[in-house]
Amino acid sequence: PEGYAGQKLMKGGLANNHIDPNARLCMASAVTGFLAAYGVDEPAGCYDDLDACDVLITWGNNPAEMHPVLFSRVVDRRARGEKVHLIDISTRRTRTSDQCQEYLEMKPHGDVAIALGIMHLLIENDTWDKKFVEENCNFRVHGETPTLFGEDMSFDDYRRKISKYTPDRVAQLSGVPADKIRMLADLFGRKDLRITSLWCMGMNQHTMGTAINTLVHGVHLLSGHFGRPGDAPTSLTGQPSACGTVREVGTLAHALPGGRVVANETHRQHAEDIWNLPAGTVSEKPGYHTVKMWESFCTPTAEGGDIGTIWVQVTNPGQTLPNLHKLFNAKSGLEDKFLIVSEVYPTATTELADLVLPAAMWVEKNGIFGNSERRTQQWFWQVLPPGQARDDCWMTIAVAHRLMELGHPGMKDKDGRFLFEVKDDAGRPVPVWNWDRYYDVNVDKALFEEYRKFTRLKHKDLAPYDEYVNARGMRWPVTEQPDGSWRETKFRFSGFDDPYVAEGRDFQFYHSTSKDDRAQIWFHEYAPPPEMPDDDYPFWLGTGRVLEHWHTGTMTRRIPQLGRAMPGAYVEVNREDAKRLDIKNGDTVVVESRRGSMELPAWIDGRGRPPAGTVFVPFFDETRLINEVTLDAHDPFSKQPDYKKCAVQVRKARRDES
Repeated sequence: PEGYAGQKLMKGGLANNHIDPNARLCMASAVTGFLAAYGVDEPAGCYDDLDACDVLITWGNNPAEMHPVLFSRVVDRRARGEKVHLIDISTRRTRTSDQCQEYLEMKPHGDVAIALGIMHLLIENDTWDKKFVEENCNFRVHGETPTLFGEDMSFDDYRRKISKYTPDRVAQLSGVPADKIRMLADLFGRKDLRITSLWCMGMNQHTMGTAINTLVHGVHLLSGHFGRPGDAPTSLTGQPSACGTVREVGTLAHALPGGRVVANETHRQHAEDIWNLPAGTVSEKPGYHTVKMWESFCTPTAEGGDIGTIWVQVTNPGQTLPNLHKLFNAKSGLEDKFLIVSEVYPTATTELADLVLPAAMWVEKNGIFGNSERRTQQWFWQVLPPGQARDDCWMTIAVAHRLMELGHPGMKDKDGRFLFEVKDDAGRPVPVWNWDRYYDVNVDKALFEEYRKFTRLKHKDLAPYDEYVNARGMRWPVTEQPDGSWRETKFRFSGFDDPYVAEGRDFQFYHSTSKDDRAQIWFHEYAPPPEMPDDDYPFWLGTGRVLEHWHTGTMTRRIPQLGRAMPGAYVEVNREDAKRLDIKNGDTVVVESRRGSMELPAWIDGRGRPPAGTVFVPFFDETRLINEVTLDAHDPFSKQPDYKKCAVQVRKARRDES
């Protein structure tokens, strides 16, 4: 509901599409990957696949620490004596690697070559699933102007293009030995196995993020490891509601609720009809994506910076944006730029805020979220917010009402009613913009029931609000049964479970971009990262999270036990590199790029063990902002930045530096 309220205020009330989520920095490439492969966003499988797979492959992610509860489902199976073959494809050893039978260490961007190499061998060895592909798939490639739709290509053309990605060439590009590429292809070529792939930021925070997402989908489609329990390509979300609040509600600069986009006239009309707005209210021009939005905000108005005010809710861009000196710190001293931050605690973002609005935490307000298995879950507030802290949703509604009082015409619908009018059971409007009256009714329920009207177009059907109160969440599409009950869908596009698959069909990709109920198997050429180590900056830098702290540590660093367990950021250094640079555990090390530098204590042979020529730094510590060092290059389709690879120099700090 918070995201939906923000979406309605901006795109309906202000007729302005400049709204974008933190998920632009973490999940956007997964979105474009699903759209390009299936024509609709979000995974087709679910967490049940972890209970049924014979092989689990992690592509550049570390679920043992980043999704520990979920990963424990697989570890528990092995503890019970079940056989599950775990393979970790990564740029550094992690706790996930320690649980795996196979650890395949790749170069940055090596995942692209690996996926291409697997598909080449499936065809070369004649182990691809001909029946599944012939009945359910097309082959796709970019035309002269690249888009998510691409152009049709024949199987023969696809085979010819992919033939160059032999095991030896893939080994050269990826750093993974040729025999391990053959091992992966042999596993995908077996019909007696169930294979699940998991990925998260490693594939998404990537300048070829859309490409690698579609290629891993392609590996599963070409091999037929799709749509049965345990056979699934699954993107894991990195935050609680990247799916529900962002990908379903559509709080992206180009999107509208329920999988719609602002560029589509029919979709705009749907939104205007549901919101009861005059025709033409919703703008057809996409707003700025996150990187562009902050770049404009941090550029003086006289030099073309046309974003003058930003209101930040439930995220911390002063710590999470890449290249912080350019995209956030440059706001300092710009007198005509105004930053509003709704926040629970002081953060790196509030440091430059012109106005801070105290916000309620999730346990202090009602809410609904959606996760990466399409599960929607609801909760009620459990404790009252302290002092003047208020729900983000209430803030949005209160601002909208004040704008209406000041005469802004967009804050009323075409019948003259307040844009966020909420009625009680007797049909009387309740002044929910008044905090003392906000909880006289369930505002979440009113917004949710309105949002439900958007969900049918892309078959993201939701049950009525009260059904979620009585359930531990349900996976959409949720459809009403003849007896009045509501049934969730575990396996999308699969005839045995998905109610929208036509009777008699095993599979149906009913939102296909080619309009023929087929998924797309894409071809992409391998391309190197935009910034590579050189003589001046000879190391790779990767960034990520740690077990103890959630993203920027705004809440978790205030928990004493977690703070003691992981008190500050560090730099993981390879032992041989450390010996050569005379660096010992705990020494202060300078990590410097073309954009900035950071001093951190060294950790050698810790939880993560990077290969020679690579360092890793977590981003949770607001006292050591590693994103002052990172690169803001991003994927051309998803606009998601690549935090996982940039070139740095590493040296032991001099006494006068440390």
